[in-house]
Amino acid sequence: MFDSVFFQIGVIVGLSAVAGAIAQWLRQPLIVAFIAVGILLGPSASGMVLHSSEIELFARLGIALLLFVVGLKLDIHVIRTVGPVALASGLGQVFFTSVVGYLIALLLGMPHVEAIYVAVALTFSSTIIIVKLLSDKREVDSLHGRIAVGFLIVQDIVVVLVMIGLIAYGEAGKDVSISGEALKILLKGSALLITVALLMRYVLPHLLHRLARSSELLMLFAIAWAVLGGVTGELLGFSKEVGAFLAGISIASTPYREQVAARLVSLRDFLLLFFFIELGATLDLSTLGAQLGASVVFSVFVLVGNPIIVMGIMGYMGYRRRTGFLAGLTVAQISEFSLILAALGLSLGHLQQETAGLITLVGLITISASTYMILYSHALYEKLAPWLTWFERDIPHRELENQPRSNTRIDVLLIGLGRYGAALAANLRAHEGCGILAVDFDPSAVQQHMREGYSVHYGDAEDPEFVATLPLTDTRWVVSTIRDLAINKTLLHGLERQHYTGKVAIACSNHRDAEKLEQAGVDLVLIPYSDAAREAAEQIMHHGCDDNTGGDRP
Repeated sequence: MFDSVFFQIGVIVGLSAVAGAIAQWLRQPLIVAFIAVGILLGPSASGMVLHSSEIELFARLGIALLLFVVGLKLDIHVIRTVGPVALASGLGQVFFTSVVGYLIALLLGMPHVEAIYVAVALTFSSTIIIVKLLSDKREVDSLHGRIAVGFLIVQDIVVVLVMIGLIAYGEAGKDVSISGEALKILLKGSALLITVALLMRYVLPHLLHRLARSSELLMLFAIAWAVLGGVTGELLGFSKEVGAFLAGISIASTPYREQVAARLVSLRDFLLLFFFIELGATLDLSTLGAQLGASVVFSVFVLVGNPIIVMGIMGYMGYRRRTGFLAGLTVAQISEFSLILAALGLSLGHLQQETAGLITLVGLITISASTYMILYSHALYEKLAPWLTWFERDIPHRELENQPRSNTRIDVLLIGLGRYGAALAANLRAHEGCGILAVDFDPSAVQQHMREGYSVHYGDAEDPEFVATLPLTDTRWVVSTIRDLAINKTLLHGLERQHYTGKVAIACSNHRDAEKLEQAGVDLVLIPYSDAAREAAEQIMHHGCDDNTGGDRP
């Protein structure tokens, strides 16, 4: 019965639901719970669920949809904005981590070839896990989120080149040319990018316009396009992650991307469950005990050293320490590619089983620990901020490029340019003489509203240091359209620390949060849906419900 795929999937889904509920009750990350279920069900423990092609297929589909949805959120303008820092931080982190990791491996007495493998394995971070965590925290659209996704994709491309080099090295007697293979990959990559650009310009907008007449057909096409992108990337010698990511970017500039992304989220999360289960099930626990000391050394380097390297590069490039810290935490683990690299080393005869077990244990430790670090990144930054001044220039010019240069009077400081915030800004702007300064953490929203003539700052309401940079002295109203109670409490605390004396209006989702905000001293609490419904009811009553002369409908 254990060999039945239907039985295996039933056990996986059932135990994952139980483990997820327990993790939620204990306020623990779901990812760690799912990996633990994979270990429990895998060959190293109960052996109830064995590796199967069907479970692997579900996992790969989940990965393709995850990167496809991320690509949907990144249009060409965003890539131009974060491209330089993503490339510099991605390549810089790979270089410095591999060099330092290699030296640590030599100091621990490892042979030259095995030290190279371990050093390279330490450089790669898990695109899938990081993007999932950023998506759950709704930070993919933030500046640090976009930079992180950018350098993770850079890492994925480097992985491909490393794999080519290692295979060529392992088959040196078969006349495999490393430079020739690298040139081939470069040509294939250029052809892929040109093809995607042509499809974006001439084919996809018209095709999606026709398909959008049926929402079911549009979703089916989106799933097929994501999988086709992943398959194409793999066939060309890249990873399926890169291919699916480019497939998402190819339709990111169309008006249908939000609809597609919203409807794919549930399917994506269900399929990704199998990726985390598979990751846990493939861990070989039998070889881990002997490598515990070395794994702790390497894990500390990955958890602490990798973020420091990224913070240093981003600080040098002119980004604020908070942005560098939040982006740096995303490289504080090794990825599934590292485990694949270890398996490749074993197959080529370059690694011993003990070294592969070491890489596996480092992966287990760093993935689990970095999940907590990312989930609690803002609280962690608050604790460490006083010691991070070395990672910020006196003038962080990169983040100041998006700040308005005018000295217009500010009547309303509006935080949040989502649907409600943008509509509120437009209505306030219609009142002649009302000076508005808007703030948002989405760089594309900042650029769009600046093009429309608004004064806009890039910034995060959760960052007390950013609140201190705002022109609060002559501001009459601070209005937050972010309906997150914790974020708004942080904002209120920052305003209090800056001795702000004007009025505050804050949006929330329900009357319970509204009562808490009123108790905190907020001057005006906005409940968008409730307020709109009340106004609509008043208009309906005003235009006929009180008039009994209308008679019955014919």
